[in-house]
Amino acid sequence: MSLDSFLHDLLYDIDKTKPPDRVVDWADGPLPYKLYRGLPAVPLPDNVPLKLTEDMKPKKLPDLQSLGHFLWYSCGLAQFSYCIMPDKEVERIVLPMYRRFAPSGGALYPNECYLYLKLEGLPTGVYHYDTAHHRLVLLREGCFDNYLMQALGHPCDIKECFAVVFVSAMFWKNFFKYHSFSYRLQGLDAGAMMGQLLETAKRFGYDAGVCFRFMDRAINHLLGLSEQEESVYAAIPMTVEPTVSWFIPSGICANEGEEVVDAEALCRELPPLLHEHYIRSNRVHPYPLLLKMNEAVMLNTMEASLASSFGSKGSLSLGEEGAILLPSLERMFYDFADVSRRRYCPDTDFVLSSVSQYELAILLKETTDSFVYRNDLDCDRGHSLPRVSLYVCTHQIEGLPDGAYSYDGGKHALRQVRSGDQRLWIQQGRTSDNVNVLQVPLCFHVAGDSSHYTAELGYRGFRIQQMEAGMLVQRLLLAASALGWGGHPLLGYDTQLCDAIYRMPEKGLCSLIQIPVGAYRPSPRLTAGLHG
Repeated sequence: MSLDSFLHDLLYDIDKTKPPDRVVDWADGPLPYKLYRGLPAVPLPDNVPLKLTEDMKPKKLPDLQSLGHFLWYSCGLAQFSYCIMPDKEVERIVLPMYRRFAPSGGALYPNECYLYLKLEGLPTGVYHYDTAHHRLVLLREGCFDNYLMQALGHPCDIKECFAVVFVSAMFWKNFFKYHSFSYRLQGLDAGAMMGQLLETAKRFGYDAGVCFRFMDRAINHLLGLSEQEESVYAAIPMTVEPTVSWFIPSGICANEGEEVVDAEALCRELPPLLHEHYIRSNRVHPYPLLLKMNEAVMLNTMEASLASSFGSKGSLSLGEEGAILLPSLERMFYDFADVSRRRYCPDTDFVLSSVSQYELAILLKETTDSFVYRNDLDCDRGHSLPRVSLYVCTHQIEGLPDGAYSYDGGKHALRQVRSGDQRLWIQQGRTSDNVNVLQVPLCFHVAGDSSHYTAELGYRGFRIQQMEAGMLVQRLLLAASALGWGGHPLLGYDTQLCDAIYRMPEKGLCSLIQIPVGAYRPSPRLTAGLHG
């Protein structure tokens, strides 16, 4: 199968990415976290704060305690529960489920967190965040500032950063259930985790920037990752120094007069790592399409700059017919820790209730305003138009006719694309019955360029687009939680039908993910928090 066909099937023909006769071997499934063996580990304090507000802490170099708090709210284990799975041979299988603050398809969490750390009282080097034990595992000791400056393309002065966070994807962790469709989930899940991480960083006063473009093999080599099992998807330098310059024009490639270094040359600077890790599965089946795609997206140098400036298509003009200005309001102020703990993905728990136009305005503004972030695609162009945007089908919104709408965050306005209640169409397009869309007042769709920016970024554009969609979804879920609502990210839907509802093909767009949002009844479940 060609990679172009694979990308098409990931969005429009999901069944082709999964064998029709596949049987999920739950008993031999991998752990939802990676465990290293025989390496020095640093326990992190478990007395995490139960209240976090924006910039509640002064901008200062973190100690081990605040770093541990940051990591726990970013990607730590938050809750424990049991899940009952049907099985053909036995009546049922009871599986333990460990929940985190960001959602993941099937709660499988294919993404891992690594850090390059330079903190007082901690050996400088590369660490893995051991989610299961809330600790740091030392993988490689030493100062790698110059190595990372070259491998990341000089995004900023790494010497002024106290950490660089790396988000990776372990291919088998969700391939065992979703087969090749897991490639789409790995990008979305990475984005949701990054969205949570960036929002957490704001509460600790950390400045961060996201690097989507880097020398993949050089970064994987630094961390000691086997590219047959795992690969880094994004790097996030973090600092508390206000004078640091981010993504200046020379930051896309080597500085003027500096020799361009390729990934192979960088890898020769460091010896390989051969650490042992445990995933539990006894049988790991091959995933050739994932490896082929991972190979196709890799960058060997940072010499080439981006082809052109790019942003979202089909931006809204207030002069367009049907444009509706939403109520003007300030950003929400909420306890981030409480909202993160209360975030919930309802299934059959949605309860239809009316929503005011003011509440919808708050939800949309908070989602899009919080989505603004530094990255190496926008570079020095300031706050460019977002590459992913929100569309929504509404029902029973006070002062707003039922219909399908596009949202312009810059102008805080909606434009009606299609009138009338669209919920029945959306429900008919669902490929599973775990959510009744007729019970929700808001059904969002994240839209992105249907070409996935392959002209500018190659096949890497699809992966980046999925990550940005996941980042936006996590902001939407947090804003919904702050309003007392739930949201459930879904991929089991008819993409062509949803594209047609919003007339997306006319703008060169496609829908990337579906998120019903609304009130829900309390779920009959036992929930235990895993904080100290």
